[in-house]
Amino acid sequence: MPNYFIFTIGCQMNQAESERLESILCQKGYSPVDSAETADLVLLVSCAVRQGAEDRITNRLSLLRRLKNQNPSMKIALTGCMVEEDLALMKKQYPMVDYFFSAGAMPDFLDRLPADILPQKPGVSVNVPIIQGCDNFCSYCIVPYRRGRETSRPLDAIVSEVAELVNRGAREVTLLGQNVNAYGHDLSQPADLADLLLALNGVKGLKRIRFLTNHPKDMSPRLIEAMATLDKVCPSLNLPAQAGDDEILARMRRGYRISDYRTLVESIRNKVPGISLTTDIIVGFPGETAEQFANTRRLIEDIRFDAVHLAAYSPRPGTEAAEKFPDDVSREEKAGRLADLEALQTKLATEINSGLVGSVVEVLVEGEGRDKWRGRERSGKLVFFKGKRDQVSNSDLKGRLVPVKITKSGPWSLQGDPVETLKENK
Repeated sequence: MPNYFIFTIGCQMNQAESERLESILCQKGYSPVDSAETADLVLLVSCAVRQGAEDRITNRLSLLRRLKNQNPSMKIALTGCMVEEDLALMKKQYPMVDYFFSAGAMPDFLDRLPADILPQKPGVSVNVPIIQGCDNFCSYCIVPYRRGRETSRPLDAIVSEVAELVNRGAREVTLLGQNVNAYGHDLSQPADLADLLLALNGVKGLKRIRFLTNHPKDMSPRLIEAMATLDKVCPSLNLPAQAGDDEILARMRRGYRISDYRTLVESIRNKVPGISLTTDIIVGFPGETAEQFANTRRLIEDIRFDAVHLAAYSPRPGTEAAEKFPDDVSREEKAGRLADLEALQTKLATEINSGLVGSVVEVLVEGEGRDKWRGRERSGKLVFFKGKRDQVSNSDLKGRLVPVKITKSGPWSLQGDPVETLKENK
C-alpha cells in the first residue's frame, strides 16, 4: 500500500485544503506516515503571503531533493500560493517536484478522484472554505494573482457540507475566505454572508460558527446584526487593520481611513458587547516613518485588541508594492518595531485576560493532553482545565460544552476548573 506525508504552512485555508487532500489520498488507498523520509508521496501545501513561508518551503524542497536522490521512486507534489501559472518556470526552479497544481485545485495527477472529499473523521472544529480568491488587490498581497478573483460556493452546498461534517463529529465550523465578507455577490442567486450564517444557524448538532478573514471596508451592518442575533455565531472577529496611518493605508490600497476603522469598531462593540477583536498589522511598509509607526502603535493602544498578528513587511515579487515602492525600512528598524508591538500587545492581552479570572465561560472541548482538557470559550480564547471523564456516561469530553470557572490567566490562554456535574450535550 502506498503512503504519503503532507507538509502544510500558512493560513487556515491551506489547512482546510490539506484536510481534503488527506481524505482524497486515503480513499485512493494511501496511508499516512509520520515523516517525509519514509513516504512514497510528499505533498507540500505552500504559502506565499506570510513572511518566511516561501523560505520554509524552499528549504523543505532542498531536503526532499536529497531524499529523492536516495529514493528515486519518491514523488513530490507542490500546491498552494507558491504555484504560479508558468509551470515551465516552476519546473525549472524546482526540478525535484513531480506534480504542480494551483491553490484550491484538486490533484490532477490522481485518476478518478472521489466525489466525497470531506474529512472522514473531522476534528471538533473544522475549517470550511466558502469563497476563493480576492478582488481587492492590496498592493502588498500576492493572493489575487495566485488564487484568482472571488468565486463563491453555492449556499446550499455549504449548508449540506456542514451538516455532513457535523454528522461525522464536528461541532464548530470556521467559514473561510481571503475576503469572507465578499461571499455570495458573484452567485447566480445572490446571497451574502449574513444569509449563510442564518442558514447554518439552523443546522442541528452544530454548536458554534466562526468566520474569517474579514475586510473592514466590506463589513456590512446586516452582517454585524447577524452576529448580534444568531446564537451559534461566536462573538469573535478578526478585523485586519494592517496599519494605523492613513498615508500607509492608501499606499497599501486598503480602501478605508483610520477614522472609518475606528467608527466600525465602535459600531461592532455597540451591537456585540464583549466581542473579542483581533487584527493583523504589518510593520515597516515602504516609506513608513517613525511618526506613522507611532500612529499604528496608538491604534493598538486605543482599540485594545485581544490579539494582534504581527508581521514585518517583506516584498512579494509581482505585487504592486514590490514593483513601485523601495523596501526602504531597514531590517533592524523592522525588527525593533515588531518587538515593540509584541511587548505592547503582550501587556494588553495580559490585562484583558486577567479580567476573566473568577468568571464562568463555556468551553468547547477539543482534546486532552498532559492531564488537562483543552478547548476554546465562545470568543476564541484557549482554555485548559483539569477534570475527570464524564461521570454520567464515563465518556470522553471531546466535542462537549463544559462550563469552566477561570482561576488563572495569561496573555495567550486561560486555566480553570469545571463548575458543575457534566451532562450530555444533545
